[in-house]
Amino acid sequence: MNNKVEVPNHIGLIMDGNGRWAQERGFARTIGHKTAVATLKDLCIYMADLGVRYASLYAFSTENFKRDNKEVDFLMNLFMNVFNKEFNFVKEKKIRVLFSGRREPLPNNVLKSMDKIVEETKNNNDLVLNICLNYGSHAEIIDTAKKLCNMYKNGEIELKDITEDFFQRNLYHDLPPIDYVIRTSGELRLSNFMMYQASYAEFYFPKVYFPDFNRKEFDKALEEYNNRDRRFGGIK
Repeated sequence: MNNKVEVPNHIGLIMDGNGRWAQERGFARTIGHKTAVATLKDLCIYMADLGVRYASLYAFSTENFKRDNKEVDFLMNLFMNVFNKEFNFVKEKKIRVLFSGRREPLPNNVLKSMDKIVEETKNNNDLVLNICLNYGSHAEIIDTAKKLCNMYKNGEIELKDITEDFFQRNLYHDLPPIDYVIRTSGELRLSNFMMYQASYAEFYFPKVYFPDFNRKEFDKALEEYNNRDRRFGGIK
């Protein structure tokens, strides 16, 4: 990667196409999810090396619980095993792990594995990896609104305190706005992913499925980002 290429501060990654990648090769959908783990691990290491400061990953949406029960159960076990056994690289690369989303109805064993990795990486100061698990942007906005209502009710804030900046700081995590959203598989939609944070983000929709979204494909995404003229709502 050319050192002159500008790297986004905060990347949002919608990891789409795992099941289709597997089915088109005659495999069970679960094979696609397993393959995606290896892709994700290498991509996280690459982003850290390139100097990306924040990466938000759409791992599992609130709507994904509507999928076939066997696939949901497989994914829950996969999350637990990955967080417990395959995320050692985050400690080596000084990556801090956070989770965004509702804890219910996630299984207790998944929650324990999440809490463990958050605690173990809390002092890391390189890439911040925000994993959106059982996440939905609508749910986040509603949960934040309820949080602020309770703060107002308890006398902790006044109405004048609720500004755009204050609202953003009270979302699931106080993260900077997303600069660049990448959704693999060619689907042209956000699917309820961090809509508040991505208000002024650039978007990129490569047709490649996520298991094949390797470093070379990520470099293509960065080249495209550097060709964009970000105007933040302005008109030219």
